[in-house]
Amino acid sequence: MIPNLFWDKEIPDKLPKEMEEIVKKLKKIRDKEKLVKKVYDIVTKRYYGCHSFKRFFDLFVTDMEKFWKIKGATHCTNLCYLMKIFLVKSGKFKEEDIKIKYTTTYVLWPHVYLKIKMGKGKTLDVDPWGKANGIKYGDYASTF
Repeated sequence: MIPNLFWDKEIPDKLPKEMEEIVKKLKKIRDKEKLVKKVYDIVTKRYYGCHSFKRFFDLFVTDMEKFWKIKGATHCTNLCYLMKIFLVKSGKFKEEDIKIKYTTTYVLWPHVYLKIKMGKGKTLDVDPWGKANGIKYGDYASTF
C-alpha cells in the first residue's frame, strides 16, 4: 500500500535531528495561518512535486530517517505527510485537524492534498505537490 493514499500513516514519535530542530522553531510561531504557510514553505523548498512514475519506489518509504535524506522530487503523499508531521509536532494542530483529501489529476491519476481546520469553522486547502505544478497556496490540483 502507498502510505497516505490508501491509509493514514501515524505521526512518528522520533524524528531525524534536523526535523526536530525545525519543529523547535515552528513551536515559536503563535498564529496558525503563519505556521501553515511556514511549513508549506519549508516543505516546498526542500522538495517539489513529481508524478508517480518518477521516483516510484519513494512512494513506499515509511522510515523518516530514510525519507528525510531524499531531496528534490517526491510525491503528493510524501509531501502531505511531511506537512502533517510538522503541523502536529508544532503543538498547534491535532491529527484530526488535518484531513487527507482525494482528487485526481491528469483525468484519472490519484492525488492527495490537505484540508486543515484553522478554527472558527474555517478550513484551508493545502497542496504542496501543486506548487511545482502551478497551483497556488490555498488551492489544490484537480482534473475537474
